[in-house]
Amino acid sequence: MLDAFNSSQLICTYSGYKPANRHKWGPGVRDIYALHFIISGKGTLETNNRQYPLSTGDSFMIFPKTEIYYYPDPEDPWEYVWIEFKGDEAERLIAMTGLEPDKPVVAACPADLKPYFPQVVGADTRHFEKMRTEAQLRLLLSYYVEFYPREAQPIDYVQLAKEYIMINYWRTTLTVSDIVNAVSLERSYLFRLFKEASGMSVSGYMTAYRMERARELLMSSGLSIKSVACSVGYKDQLYFSKVFKKATSYTPSEYMTLHGRDEKH
Repeated sequence: MLDAFNSSQLICTYSGYKPANRHKWGPGVRDIYALHFIISGKGTLETNNRQYPLSTGDSFMIFPKTEIYYYPDPEDPWEYVWIEFKGDEAERLIAMTGLEPDKPVVAACPADLKPYFPQVVGADTRHFEKMRTEAQLRLLLSYYVEFYPREAQPIDYVQLAKEYIMINYWRTTLTVSDIVNAVSLERSYLFRLFKEASGMSVSGYMTAYRMERARELLMSSGLSIKSVACSVGYKDQLYFSKVFKKATSYTPSEYMTLHGRDEKH
């Protein structure tokens, strides 16, 4: 249970600084991500039957369960820093960069990233220290997203509109125009895309999402109908009740009774 819980987080496991020397590792595999930044010198990474020569300013990533072998240049051995981490969130963040198992190396960065590599302390690290280390790792990875972005993918305007609704549905002033402006797309084009992708209009989706949240609150929150209405974006309780009945065939009071709750005044 604990491992399953941890796997969904961003967990920093180890970090360090390696001065110029003859240290090498592998061939072997690791079960973590390990991001390296070369401060000076040269070295080589071997993985997936390829050799990658590396030098000052370059970075390379060790991917989980991918065989690797890396070693310094005998004449000009590299100096580097590294951070090891794991978790599902790590996979999501790395996927936003240009780093991937078939492309584990990125060329010299326009900025010195060494200061942004967090330091992982001992196993007895306090919670706030772990939080700060994870925040520093997110900051570091944000530079890799900026300087080495994954090839641009088509913008999913429908998903952007849905996410905006999910974040702002509680606002009583939220309008379809707000959603259109948020995704920066011509109104009729967004409406067509939305209808094709979801089978409903933008306003219809917004109402459906609000009603879903309202059902959840009416069943289990202990809030009054007035509070539920306000919580899902309706100033007028009577209008909310009308919309709710149209969507569910029940008034809010009937819905509460159906799920074993008495109306709270």
